Parts: sequence; C-alpha cells; structure tokens
Amino acid sequence: MPVSPAPPLSLTLPVPPEAVLLSKIEDGIARLTLNRPAARNALSMGLLDALERALADIVEDKTVHVVVIAGAGPAFCAGHDLKELRADPGRAAYEALFNRCSTVMTRIVRLPKPVIAQVHGIATAAGCQLAASCDLVVAADTARFATPGVNIGLFCSTPMVALSRAVGRKAAMEMLLTGDVIPAARAQAIGLVNRVVPEADLEASTMALARQIAGKSPLTLAIGKAAFYTQVELPLDEAYACAAEAMTRNMLARDAEEGIDAFIEKRTPHWTGS
Repeated sequence: MPVSPAPPLSLTLPVPPEAVLLSKIEDGIARLTLNRPAARNALSMGLLDALERALADIVEDKTVHVVVIAGAGPAFCAGHDLKELRADPGRAAYEALFNRCSTVMTRIVRLPKPVIAQVHGIATAAGCQLAASCDLVVAADTARFATPGVNIGLFCSTPMVALSRAVGRKAAMEMLLTGDVIPAARAQAIGLVNRVVPEADLEASTMALARQIAGKSPLTLAIGKAAFYTQVELPLDEAYACAAEAMTRNMLARDAEEGIDAFIEKRTPHWTGS
C-alpha cells in the first residue's frame, strides 16, 4: 500500500516588534520619529532609551548637522506612559524613569547640533517638555500644548524645568496650575513655538528650516548653541565674559575666516567644520 507523503511543514516565524524610534539621515539632517502611535508616542522607558542612544550616536556622526524630532500617528507626544508608571508603583522605578527622561532632555540641550521639534496633534506633559527642550519648534496650526498633570494629581514638575526656560514665568505657571490645553497660536505668542504652519505643510516647512540651518558651519553652530545655553543662566557680567570667549574661539576657527572672506568676495562659503 503506497504511503502518502507527509504534509509540508508550516513554520510561522515571529514578527519582530516595530522599532519605537525611527531614524533617517539625509542631506545632513537626522529625523528621529517617535513611533508608538497607538499610545500617542508616550515616553516609555524603551522609547527614552532609544532616544538617548540615537542622540549619543548623532554626537559622533559628523554627517549630521541638524536633528528633527517628530511623532508618528495622530500626535507628537502625550507625555509619560501612565500605564507603565502604574504597572511598577515604586520609588526605584519612578526615580529611574524620571532620571532617564531628564537625561534625554539635557542631552538635547547639550547636543552640539540644533534640534527642531516638528509638532502635530498634542504635545502634553513630558511631550510638552520634549518640545520645549528642543532649540526650535515648528507646529501645525492644529497642534495643542499642555502640562495637565495637575488634573490627575501629579504636578508636571519635570516638564516645568524645560517649560519655564522656554516661556515667561507667568505663562509657565498658568499652564502648570490650570492644566489647560493651549492652541499653537497661543503657544507661539508666549514663546513656546517659533513657527505655526498649516498642518499639510508641517513636514515641508520643518525640513526647509532644517536645511537652511544645516547649510551653516557646523562648528559655528556648535560653539553658538553651547554659548547660548551657558550664558542665559549667568549674571550679566559673567554672561558677557562667556560670550566674548565664545566669539574669540569662533573667530580663530577656519570657518570664520572662510565665511568672512566669502562675504567680502561675494561668493558662497565652503565650510570645513574646523
């Protein structure tokens, strides 16, 4: 009696989880896209870890001159992942998360390359903190910002650090004490946002700004950004001393010589980053 052949084996391979952070580098611009759309790109520990690694890599990547941080799906970032917070309700877990978040935010400020937030949908709590930590913010006209922790019994104390350095004290306190959501136009009026554009033009407008900045000397940008954040925290005399040192260092750079010569000779400068 003939033996029927055994049916072919069917193997179902596990589908790898989608990356929580997408990274793309093109024309000197690194685009980092928060990729937890179902969670409104809430800042889980995994996403914060991925952001920290990406920013650390960008420091060493000489091809990157500008960074854009955006969000996938319907929102920029809804803050911390509250489900993750409640899943491990202990001091050690809370301290680890908030310390990691603070590390990421300070890394953005200290990154020797300009960082632009491309904001759509909502930027709330730590999402507002993320936008405020970036050097520039381009927002869709439909975007909304808030530090609403007070509404759930959790004051937005760490977002407060970035917010209070980006806007005036009264405006920051109003956002923190009321938890109210403010539209992009109001966010621009108080200094949290640089540019408000139609939602359909958001990415194109952000990338146009990024390309404009990427065309400058990377060394000059690095010197200038570091000096800006250092002097703004200093008393007046110390701030001027800091700025004078930065100007001197900048003037001694080859890129400053090239830029001045190119201006005098009415030609396009060629930056070497030195």
